[in-house]
Amino acid sequence: ASLWGPYKDIWQTVMNAIWKRQPEAIHRLDQVLKKHKSDFISLFRNPPKNVQQHEKIQKASTEGVAIQGQQGTRLLPEQLIREAFILSDLFDIGELAAVELLLAGEHQQPHFPGLTRGLVAVLLYWDGKRCIANSLRTLIQSRQGKTWTLELSQELMSMTTRFTDDLMEQGLTQKILTLVSHIDLNNEFDKLQRERGLGSEKHRKEVSDLIKECRQSLAESLFVWTCQSPLSKDDTLILISYLEKVTAETGSPLDGVNLSLLMALLYCFDVSFLEQGTEDREDLMHRLPLLAERQYIATIHTRLQESQPWKLPGLQATVRLAWALTLRGISQLSDVTALAEFTEADEAMAELAVADNVFLFLTESVVGSENFYQEEFYIRKIHNLVTDFLALMPMKVKQLRNRADEDARMIHMSIQMGNDPPISLRRDLEHLMLLIAELYRKDPFNLELALEYWCPSEPLQTSTIMGSYLGVAHQRPPQRQVVLSKFVRQMGDLLPSTIYIPYLKMLRGLASGPQCAHYCFSLLKVNGSSHAENIQGAGGSPVSWEHFFHSLMLYHEHLRKDLPSADSVQYRHLPLRGITQKEQDGLIAFLQLTTVIVNWSENARLALCEHPQWTPVVVILGLLQCSIPPVLKAELSETLTAFGRSPEIAASLWQSLEYTQILQTVRSPGQRQAIGIEVELNEIESRCEEYPLTRAFCRLISTLVESSFPSNLGAGLRPPGFDPYLQFLRDSVFLRFRTRAYRRAAEKWEVAEVVLEVFYKLLRDYEPQLEDFVDQYVELQGEEIIAYKPPGFSLMYHLLNESPMLELSLSLLEEGVKQLDTYAPFPGKKHLEKAVQYCLALLNLTLQKENLFMDLLRESHLSLIVTPLEQLLQGINPRTKKADHVVNIARYLYHGNSNPELAFESTKILCCISYNSNIQIKLVGDFTHDQSISQKLMAGFVECLDNEDAEELINPEEELEPEKKRARIHHETRIHILNLLITSLECSPPSLALYLLGYELKKPVSTTNLQDPGVLGCPRTCLHAILNILEKGTETRNGPTAVQESPHLAELCYQVIYQLCACSDTSGPTMRYLRTSQDFLFTQLQYLPYSIKEHEISTLNQMSWLMKTAAIEMRVTSLNRQRSHTQRLLHLLLDDMPVKPYLDGEGGMEDESRSVSGFLHFDTASKVRRKILSILDSIDFSQDIPEPLQLDFFDRVQIEQVIANCEHKNARGQVVCNVKYLHRVLVAEVNALQGMAAIGQRPLLMEEINTILQYVVERNKLLQCLHAKRHALESWRQLVEIILTACPQDLIQAEDRQLIIRDLLQDVHDKILDDDAAQELMPVVAGAVFTLTAHLSQSVKTEQKQPLALPMAGQSQYVLMLDASFTSSPGSESISMGFASIGDSSLHIILKKLLDFILKTGGGFQRVRTHLYGSLLYYLQIAQRPDEPDTLEAAKKTMWERLTAPEDVFSKLQRENMSIIESYGAALMEVVCRDACDGHEIGRMLALALLDRIVSVDKQQQWLLYLSNSGYLKVLVDSLADDDLTLQSLLTPQPPLLKALYTYESKMAFLTRIAKSQQGALELLRSGVIVRLAQCQVYDMRPETDHQGMYGMRDPPVFIPAPVERYRQILLPALQLCQVILTSSMAQHLQAAGQVLQFLISHSDTIQAILRCQDVSVGSLQELASLTGIISKAALPGVLSELDVDVNEGTQMELQGHIGRFQRQCLGLLSRFGGSDRLRQFKLQDNAERDRMNKRDEIELAMQQICANVMEYCESLMLQSAPSFQHAVCLFTPSLSESTNRDGPRQDTQVPVVPYWHLPGLGIIVYLLKQSTSDFFSYYDSHRQSVNKLQNVEQLPPDEIKELCQSVMPAGVDKISTSQKYVLARRRLVKLINNRAKLLSLCSYIIETCLFILWRHLEHYLLHCTPTDSQDPLLSSRMSFKKGRLQDSFGSEPNLDFSSGLNRVSQHDIEQLQIEATNSFGESLQKKLLDIEGLYSKVRSRYTFIQALVRRIRGLLRISRT
Repeated sequence: ASLWGPYKDIWQTVMNAIWKRQPEAIHRLDQVLKKHKSDFISLFRNPPKNVQQHEKIQKASTEGVAIQGQQGTRLLPEQLIREAFILSDLFDIGELAAVELLLAGEHQQPHFPGLTRGLVAVLLYWDGKRCIANSLRTLIQSRQGKTWTLELSQELMSMTTRFTDDLMEQGLTQKILTLVSHIDLNNEFDKLQRERGLGSEKHRKEVSDLIKECRQSLAESLFVWTCQSPLSKDDTLILISYLEKVTAETGSPLDGVNLSLLMALLYCFDVSFLEQGTEDREDLMHRLPLLAERQYIATIHTRLQESQPWKLPGLQATVRLAWALTLRGISQLSDVTALAEFTEADEAMAELAVADNVFLFLTESVVGSENFYQEEFYIRKIHNLVTDFLALMPMKVKQLRNRADEDARMIHMSIQMGNDPPISLRRDLEHLMLLIAELYRKDPFNLELALEYWCPSEPLQTSTIMGSYLGVAHQRPPQRQVVLSKFVRQMGDLLPSTIYIPYLKMLRGLASGPQCAHYCFSLLKVNGSSHAENIQGAGGSPVSWEHFFHSLMLYHEHLRKDLPSADSVQYRHLPLRGITQKEQDGLIAFLQLTTVIVNWSENARLALCEHPQWTPVVVILGLLQCSIPPVLKAELSETLTAFGRSPEIAASLWQSLEYTQILQTVRSPGQRQAIGIEVELNEIESRCEEYPLTRAFCRLISTLVESSFPSNLGAGLRPPGFDPYLQFLRDSVFLRFRTRAYRRAAEKWEVAEVVLEVFYKLLRDYEPQLEDFVDQYVELQGEEIIAYKPPGFSLMYHLLNESPMLELSLSLLEEGVKQLDTYAPFPGKKHLEKAVQYCLALLNLTLQKENLFMDLLRESHLSLIVTPLEQLLQGINPRTKKADHVVNIARYLYHGNSNPELAFESTKILCCISYNSNIQIKLVGDFTHDQSISQKLMAGFVECLDNEDAEELINPEEELEPEKKRARIHHETRIHILNLLITSLECSPPSLALYLLGYELKKPVSTTNLQDPGVLGCPRTCLHAILNILEKGTETRNGPTAVQESPHLAELCYQVIYQLCACSDTSGPTMRYLRTSQDFLFTQLQYLPYSIKEHEISTLNQMSWLMKTAAIEMRVTSLNRQRSHTQRLLHLLLDDMPVKPYLDGEGGMEDESRSVSGFLHFDTASKVRRKILSILDSIDFSQDIPEPLQLDFFDRVQIEQVIANCEHKNARGQVVCNVKYLHRVLVAEVNALQGMAAIGQRPLLMEEINTILQYVVERNKLLQCLHAKRHALESWRQLVEIILTACPQDLIQAEDRQLIIRDLLQDVHDKILDDDAAQELMPVVAGAVFTLTAHLSQSVKTEQKQPLALPMAGQSQYVLMLDASFTSSPGSESISMGFASIGDSSLHIILKKLLDFILKTGGGFQRVRTHLYGSLLYYLQIAQRPDEPDTLEAAKKTMWERLTAPEDVFSKLQRENMSIIESYGAALMEVVCRDACDGHEIGRMLALALLDRIVSVDKQQQWLLYLSNSGYLKVLVDSLADDDLTLQSLLTPQPPLLKALYTYESKMAFLTRIAKSQQGALELLRSGVIVRLAQCQVYDMRPETDHQGMYGMRDPPVFIPAPVERYRQILLPALQLCQVILTSSMAQHLQAAGQVLQFLISHSDTIQAILRCQDVSVGSLQELASLTGIISKAALPGVLSELDVDVNEGTQMELQGHIGRFQRQCLGLLSRFGGSDRLRQFKLQDNAERDRMNKRDEIELAMQQICANVMEYCESLMLQSAPSFQHAVCLFTPSLSESTNRDGPRQDTQVPVVPYWHLPGLGIIVYLLKQSTSDFFSYYDSHRQSVNKLQNVEQLPPDEIKELCQSVMPAGVDKISTSQKYVLARRRLVKLINNRAKLLSLCSYIIETCLFILWRHLEHYLLHCTPTDSQDPLLSSRMSFKKGRLQDSFGSEPNLDFSSGLNRVSQHDIEQLQIEATNSFGESLQKKLLDIEGLYSKVRSRYTFIQALVRRIRGLLRISRT
């Protein structure tokens, strides 16, 4: 609206530029002033009405109308048009402007709940006017001038001065004065009333305040103008004419507007500034029209001499006096001589003024005006006026004095004669004195202007007055000061009685202020001393201490005699002979003077008190007992109160009070009637309906309670304690204050205020302690009585019960809010507000202390019952019959602007109550029960949050001026409201917070639909207010202003928003609203990081909450696939190109030029720091630790202990020390000290306590700071993790992703590795490092996995992206980056930093290191070669080519990594090895895994050496014995924890890794690892298997595997370790085999159970495969000779028995796995399990492995036992029946032909050979297919892809993207290919071994064997020889009788064998075998081996046939 919006904008700009001093606002101000100059020139003029506009608007409902600032036309509803015409007539404004105002009103309506748009428009109209007036005043105030400077920049000052000069030339004065006289509140209200333009009381008040402020600001504009530069002649005359017409009732104060204008005129006449002789004096003189224009003085002078009286004669007199003084001032200027004719007339002018009672007018109407003390320059002006008069016109003053003396004589005479005193006496001197008294009585700005009246008469001797006005005594005081002090002294000489009281009053005014009081005290002291040069003789001056206290004593003496005996009742009615009214007035005046002096000056207080003759306290207390009027008693009490301010005096004053029984605390038995103040109150004061004494007494008690509190008051006469006083105050004063009658209505509230203040102080200083809850007995006159409890206890007790006191307090609160709701002034309003404030504060204190109080009460044995206050507040209000106490308290928030203190206390109470969620539910009901109240409450909360004046002050120590204080209270109120919301959000709904933030209460919270205020009738809620606070300033460059101006507030706002987003109920609606309506996060995150050093803690917390919220937002938008939102935030956080938020779409050209310039200049500045990194930069990892305590008195260790005991958790969950509590403890300690020495040292002790407290405050700050840093880091980490894990991967390119991770890793390391970094931050950083490294590793791997098209021959299919750099010649531009896009060097840096970090953690922080080991493992994974498919072609290169090939990237990186790790030497090894051996389980596992990784790539074997040399390896091996016990407990059906199993697996994996190298195997044998395993008993505890589970268990596996599975997890690693050791230990093979054999024998039961192989499952087959592998290498005949056991016959036989049994069982396995039908079926059976594919692969592999192992065993046995071909050991009988049988028709029986304890026949071998041959081909085909598929994954049909994926990822395949599906499919294919490759190699091995064994046996049987039936002697001898050999090794085994078996070979058998062999080993088989050789063995195995064997066997068969 043109009448409001722009003006608001002007005011805001003026504020920012001039008051807030924002440098960027100056330019904006310049623009605004140029644009709106016309508005200032035509001040307040409205756009006129207009016929065309009228018609246009009339048609607007059909045709529409164009509104400024909106596109297109807009149709208006009829109603609005009608309202617009009313508004247009009302304010006489243009019709269009009226429409705009109404639309603005509609828009602003949510800010004014309960008002219609019309009423809001009225407010806006006047608010616009107010903004213009205020802007004008502020602009004029900032001018350059003679009175003040705002210390603004020169540029700004000259701009405003120029601008306002222009306005003045256009006649500003006339306009202002016309407006001031035309705008009249009553007229405006009448107009509004007629048109129904006034709403509720609040609306009326707001409108009237706005109108008043407009007038006031206009008048002040003129005032500030004249202060800075005087008006011209014409303008001055206009102003005089205006003042001439001002009217007011005689004796009533001027209103603010007229006061300002009067002051403006007075400043026009001001020449005093010329005396100061500043350097620009000449310049100022020329500019001063007074001196520069000759006509000026003449015109003004004649104008003021006119005899025509003004409407207000006093006003005329004031102006004349000022003019007279101006003339006198000019005459004294040496360089002004030309004006003599006028300056002569000054006396006459002054005489005219005095004749018109100028001093009286000044006192009553000017100084008495309520605005007078609000403006410093008013006070200074009147001060100058008075002092000028006294200093410049001494003759005039003398004349006044003489006149007063005359009058006094006349009065005296007439009294002597008995006549009436003359009536027409002038009282000018008296009025002058009273003016001085009034002027200086208050000093709100602490100016101490009255010091000018005090001139130290003698050089200062006493040190007490140092720091006086002069500073140095020898300087002469200025002339003016001498004159003024002379005036004060001389007036007191020979004082006539008529001006005695005014003189005392004047002194009282002049004594206000610390230094003035001292001077006045001295004056009164000097006056009374006998050597004073006064003429009044020895009596001393009547104005002296001597005189005064002497008189008091005389009165006391006199009145005490009058006291009748206590029994006579009638003494009250005796005639008071004591004190006449005149004397009473004099006494009161002197008492008031004393009170002021004693109040201000501590020295005076002590000096008077200690004076031996005067004893003021005693005399006053004495007089208080006498019968004198209550008014006098009240003054006496006030004086006592002033004395009571010193603790030293207060302590004795208590005792005297008790002694004199002013309040009767002891009743003597015979006494019938009470005496003392209670009687005064009930009988005298109540009758008079005035209560001065009661109020004074309460004030006295209030002061005394604060100064010094007596614990044993009244001991010896009554039960000691304060109770009688409290009872009187509570029962007689407080509880009855409402029912008494009051002549002066305001006094009612004054009484309430003073008495509540006492209660407040008592409760504030009370801390519940255990001894309060035990009855203390004291002895009194021989009997035991219970002492009184402390007053605080009694108050708590009353407030925690439904006592009359609580009821009255609550009803007072209700009355208070009712009165405030009227918005009307009423007598005593200030006091009522104060009383309400104390009531609220009492409730507050009770809530704070009740928990401790009730806990102590529960523990004690007192029979008291109390109820928590929050429950009492839920009680029913007797007047309204509703439970509305809390609502009444909350209603004070609605008055937050006018009464901030009440709103503040009220929010504190609500905050305390809201901790309880049951109460919350009731409160929500109470708050929402009544619609209008609910609306008001909401408006109250919002108004408090919206408050513009709130200001956060950082160091609240110094005394604040009222405005700042208010600002601070407003701020604190906002803080409490936010805390209320935060605690309330933690409760379950419905909660107060949900109501205040605008969520649904009736329906589920998540269905809320948040809207902008005003949309769909949505009110403005606290959420809008909070967002508004954070939004302010986001349109500028500096970001949210709240962050800088009120950091704590901003922090809580962010926290509320985070809580709303994080809570599942509120999250949906909130995030939607923030995203769509506000774009909140993007706007806020732009300005991160905030770095404001002074508020480090708040700033960090703000960023934390904001980052956490951002993390939630990114997670949610990613889940909901809102890609654009996620992307915007990602770019904002991660981009390293600068964003230009200030170019609105015109950046096209610039962008191009920028990139070009960047190209040409290599402009490094074009890159900016990524936001996520700069946020990290802003967290300072270093932390200043406070200096340790240096103590002289206290013991440091004990103090540390005490500090630890005082620690508690604060609201945020940080452990901090409670400083107040600590202070109490320490002070109690000091107070407990006894003896003189302690008293002497007390100050020193107190100082030391201060030091300790200072230290603790620092320490708390440190803890909070660390907490904040940790919080910020956590949030940062959360944000980073969400960015890397939750956001869609494709939003960040792979290359950028790596760069970002690299930058993050390097930065975070740099910060934590800094020497100053705080250790407390390590855990968070380590966590972040772990995540980052994991993602780095993942992204580098993903990058390498991008497969290229077809593999070139001879290259692995996975070509690295950067392979080019290795194949190209070094000359070409090969990028030497090497690995991944970030390059090797970056990776090395990261590794170094990781290792540095590990070393930095030192001995502690194992958990931190756990994260780091994880990171290191991820890092080392990068250099691991990825799983490559075994395509069976890789070996086409020759050996030479392979040796000379350049090193590939993986090995290069691995080698460099290793050299870096080695450079860290033993320090690193030590740390890792130590962690691997002990500590936390996860830490151990990760350390072992890390060792495993390092040992595997450590070609130099440095680590292995270190491990074995330093004994760590031995420790690891020995720890297996401990593991044995824990592992045994794991085999129970319900194991305790599986931790032990995992650490065991890690350990065994690591040992197995070591065993893989020859050196490692040796070390392990040395450390006796196998011996250890042989000793472990856990391997013997093999659980029985359940046979139902034979074909795979049907029920789904749970997380904890079955006992059998667990057993396998324990056994398999041991078997693998043995196998690896056997394989690696070449040199020590026999020793190893011997040890393994021992292992097998010591667990032989288990081994045999496994070899029996009852059930066939993947697990059992894998056990068998491993076991047969070991047996095939260990259970050999030659091993026995190696065993170092005492080989006696028995053991030897036993061992051989074991070996024989193993051999027999292994051979038996052949018949089962060489292909029994059962297993065949099992193999082919597709049991429908989800991982059947993997299971089948594994089972096939295991079976082939078993066959291969058994065949290997057979081969070894044959070779070992028979060194030459001649002596063969035959393991198989020469029968091929089994094989033929199998080839023939199937038999149904499944029993093997030969039972397995017989020797199996050769048929098995032949069968196995055939079977393996056919298997080979099927595997080979499947392998080729898979390889082809892998090369064309993208071309495969979707179903097949899906099937491949499902075997890797059983659930959720449909949800992933196609590219991820391809990755999974590839992974599955590589696995398949490698599985088939393994199977192929096993098949080929089985075929070769079978052929070999077949050949050996055939050779033996067909060539060397002699059948039993042909007895050739030669042969038989040969046979017997052979038999001997067999007996050696196997003789001890009767069952396995090779000899007997072989001896039974008959001739028939051999022939049969030959025939069958020829048939079986036919052409087709031979061809197949040779094909296999061609296909496979060329690449992989011994080439031509099969060929040779086939050839030999063919030859054998041919030979024997022939």
